[in-house]
Amino acid sequence: MATEVSNDVPAKVPARGIWGWMFFDWAAQPFFTVVTTFIFGPYFVARLTADPVSAQTTWSNMATISSVIIAILSPVLGSIADQSGARKPWIAFFAIIKSASLFCLWGAAPGSPVIYPVIFMILASISAEFSIVFNDSMMPRLVGKDDVGRLSNAAWGLGYLGGMIVLITVVTLLAGNPQTGKTILGLTPLFGLDATLGEDARITGPISAVWYFIFILPMFFFTPDAARGMPLRAAVRSGLRELSATLGELKRRRGISLFLIARMIYQDGVNGLLILGGTFAAGMFGWATIEIGIYGIILNIIAIFGCFAAGYVDRWLGSKTTVVISLTLLLVATFGIISTGPGFTLFGLVPLSTVSSGGLFGTAAEKAYIGYGLLIGIAFGPVQASSRSYLARSVSLSEAGRYFGIYALSGRATSFMATLFFSLVTYWSGSARLGMATLVIFLAGGLLLLLPTPYPADKAK
Repeated sequence: MATEVSNDVPAKVPARGIWGWMFFDWAAQPFFTVVTTFIFGPYFVARLTADPVSAQTTWSNMATISSVIIAILSPVLGSIADQSGARKPWIAFFAIIKSASLFCLWGAAPGSPVIYPVIFMILASISAEFSIVFNDSMMPRLVGKDDVGRLSNAAWGLGYLGGMIVLITVVTLLAGNPQTGKTILGLTPLFGLDATLGEDARITGPISAVWYFIFILPMFFFTPDAARGMPLRAAVRSGLRELSATLGELKRRRGISLFLIARMIYQDGVNGLLILGGTFAAGMFGWATIEIGIYGIILNIIAIFGCFAAGYVDRWLGSKTTVVISLTLLLVATFGIISTGPGFTLFGLVPLSTVSSGGLFGTAAEKAYIGYGLLIGIAFGPVQASSRSYLARSVSLSEAGRYFGIYALSGRATSFMATLFFSLVTYWSGSARLGMATLVIFLAGGLLLLLPTPYPADKAK
């Protein structure tokens, strides 16, 4: 086990321990890439039922319920983890729930009741996020504060690489065209998957579960954990007391409070883009699994380079500047996406041909959508990775668990607002485009609050 040299300086950790921690992101990302965003989510909206608008609202409601549960319990679990010490048993517990839930998504055949995949997605989502709380709180023990930005962005980039590999596999070898039954390479889908039954999308649940189980093992084997502390019952009592004290302490640590509030708001917009971006494109352009998958591959390739480049920007200019740049790019991208439709972009100021050139993304509007998507690919990894390193630079090792729990709270406490606003506006107007426009409010509001926040956040103004 690693020992702490001081309250703020971690012991030297072997390279394999750092790589083991980074591989958690590699293991976890396919769930968000192929299940939540690019494959199963769009399938749920466009093909599971005969009413895409209603299905998109149901998917948004699923995300809202998950976010509320995550927001309530993440700080509690983080504080308990500080008292119980070891993080790995918690990660293992939630890995079991997540993996079992993902396997159950295989049963989401077209025409089947939507309640079951909704329940399994809620269980998988909260388990994934709780595991992230414990994994993130391990990061300050691995490297010094000068290097946490590069480590965080590198791990995030590695995660996107893992997600892209799984996504490419699904698109090229598993996802068949509903008309021809062949993959984009002209092959018969592996395992005899039938696209007309949604099997190419449903298989992403079990695949993500197996991938996760295999690649979290290096973290368990090689990454040092905190020493075991109190027994569970005592840790729960002490953790709840510490959480109460920490919430009171935030009144005095105004810089950290302002950062967490800003992050709470802008992360709502980021979560909304991740959850709804793929389903929005599926609904507007009628993209099937292949088109959504290729779009996801493009974004992930850009995201990998964006994260690794942001690691150096973070070390050179700091986490705050990296987050500000990323939020600006996301605002531009979101504005572009909501201003684009069949035959136009920028709300009609730029007319586009509606004639399709054939093949993938054949219309000009689809190409414009992908262009805006590239900005999302560049920015949505760094905005999250550098937010993580922003906090790591602002707290001590002994308080990392509870502050990363509150950090998870700040990312989820009002995230139901973004998806709820989307659902309400879409239902009221009948337009998913107007629903997506609400994300601009969250991205811009968070950015404006972040600008006066000190860096590091515990620094006196």
